[in-house]
Amino acid sequence: MASNAANLWVLLGLGLAGILLMTKRLKKTIKADFGAFIQRLELLPPPQPAPPKAPHPLTNLNFAVSDVFEIEGYVTGFGHPDWVRTHEPSSRTSPVVLTLVEGGATCVGKTVVDELAYSIHGENKRYSTPTNPAAPARIPGGSSSGAAVAVAANFVDFSLGIDTLGGVRIPAAFCGVIGFRPSHGVVSHSGIVPVSSSLDTVGLFAKDPNILHRVGLVLLQLPFSVRRNPRQILLADDCFQLLKIPIDRVSQVVINSTEKHFGRQVLKHENLENYFSSKVPSLKEFYSQKVNGDSKISSIRLLANVAQFLQRYEFKCTHEEWINSEKPVLDSAVSAQINETMGTTDKEIEICKSIRTEMRSALNSLLNDDGILVIPTAAYLPPKIGSKEIFSEDYQNCMFSLLSIASISGCCQVTLPLGYHDKCPVSVSFIARHGGDRFLLDTVQTMYLSLQEQADAVAKSKLPHNAVNKENLAEVAKEKGNQAYKDKQWQKAIGFYTEAIKLSGNNATYYSNRAAAYLELGR
Repeated sequence: MASNAANLWVLLGLGLAGILLMTKRLKKTIKADFGAFIQRLELLPPPQPAPPKAPHPLTNLNFAVSDVFEIEGYVTGFGHPDWVRTHEPSSRTSPVVLTLVEGGATCVGKTVVDELAYSIHGENKRYSTPTNPAAPARIPGGSSSGAAVAVAANFVDFSLGIDTLGGVRIPAAFCGVIGFRPSHGVVSHSGIVPVSSSLDTVGLFAKDPNILHRVGLVLLQLPFSVRRNPRQILLADDCFQLLKIPIDRVSQVVINSTEKHFGRQVLKHENLENYFSSKVPSLKEFYSQKVNGDSKISSIRLLANVAQFLQRYEFKCTHEEWINSEKPVLDSAVSAQINETMGTTDKEIEICKSIRTEMRSALNSLLNDDGILVIPTAAYLPPKIGSKEIFSEDYQNCMFSLLSIASISGCCQVTLPLGYHDKCPVSVSFIARHGGDRFLLDTVQTMYLSLQEQADAVAKSKLPHNAVNKENLAEVAKEKGNQAYKDKQWQKAIGFYTEAIKLSGNNATYYSNRAAAYLELGR
C-alpha cells in the first residue's frame, strides 16, 4: 500500500515538473519581437527637399525586408545558416530597397524567411518560427513569415517579401494583414536571391490600405492616372467551393461591399475550371506528358502541378550546385520537395512556357482593364504549429490550386483580411489583369473600409449560413443559365433558371430569363 502511494507521488511529481517545463517553453516561444527579425539595422532616407518642393512621399514610414534582399555590408541569409556561412557580405543594396529609402522611408531590419524561401508554412527550425500575432498557436505562413509578423505586430508600417507560390499572400492571409503581389516583372528582381525566376515577384505587406497605396505607387513607379471603378467583379464559384469554412463568410462580404459601392449589376459569377479548360489548351498537353493522357484531373489542379513543377525545376537550376557542394542540412519537408524525382524534358519546359502565355492572355481577356476576379486566398484557416495537416494531399492541392492562378499568369493580386472565424484570420483575394496594378490598388483603397464593416456584420449575423447564402446561390444558378443560353443549350438554361427561382422566388429576372429560354426551345 505504501509502495503504491509512493508511486503515486512520483507520478504526480513528474507530471507537475512536465507542466512547469512546458510553461517555461511556451513563455520562451514568444520573443519581444515575436521572432520576426533576423537582424536589426538602419537605412536612413535623404534630407527633405527645400520648399516649395513636396516632401518625400514615404516620409515618416519605416519598413523591414525579408532576408532575401541584399543590403550593402550585410550577408543575405536566405533562411539558412549554411547560406550565411558560405556567402560574403553584399557589396550593394537591392534597387527596390533603395527606391523606398530614397522615397523617404527608413529600413529598420531584415526578417526571417523559410529555409531557402521555399515553403509556404512559415516554420523555420534554424531561426525559430516567428509567432503569429493574430493566432499565436497557428503557423504564420511563409515564405516571408517574419515580414508579415513585423507588420501584424505593428513593429513597422510596411515590409517587403518575395512571393513565388504564395510567399507573401499566405503570410498575409494567416496573420490578418494586407498582402500585395504585383504583376510579374514590373518590379526589379535585381539584388534579390531568386527562388524561381519565372514565378518570383517582390511583394508588399501593410495594415493600412492608404499606406499600401502610397508605397505601391513608389514601388511600381506609377505615373498619375484618373481613378477608375471596376465594371465587373467576378466571383470564381468553383474556387470558393475549395473553402473549408462556410462560403458565405467570405463571398457574402464581397457581394455586400460591391453592391454598396458599385451596384449589383457589376457582380458576375465565373467557373474557372471550364474557362481555363477552353482557354489554356496546353494544360492538357502538359498532363498527357506526365500521366499518359489521363485527363480526369481539373484544370485548376493542373495549374498547381505546373507551378510546383516550375518552382522545383528553376530552383534546382539556380541552386543545385551550391546544395551539392555544401550539403546543407535541410528540413525534411523542404528537402523532399526540392529533391522530388522528376524527369524534365525540353518539351515539358516549352509546354510550361506556353501555359504561362495562355494563362496571361486568358485572364487579361476575362478581366480586360476594368475587371476584378475574386477568389479565396487560402482554402484552409492557418493550421496549428507542428500540425501534420500541412502535409496532407488535400491541403497541398487546395492551397496551390488557388495560389497558382496569379503565379502562373503573372497577374497582380491583393490579399485582404476579413476578420476572424473560429479565432483565426479570414481573407479574400482580388486579382486584376497583368499590368493592372494601379487599378487594383485603387479598388482596394475604395472598398477596404466597407469590406471590414461587412465582414463584421456577416460574422455577427444570427441568420443560418444557408439562409444568408440562398440569394447568392440563386445568382450563381442564374449566371449558369445565362451561359447555357449563350451556348444555345435551352433545356439546360431552363433548368438553371428554375433552380434560381426555387432559391429566390421574388426575382422577376429569373422568370423572364426562363420564359425566353422556353420560347427558344419551342422554335
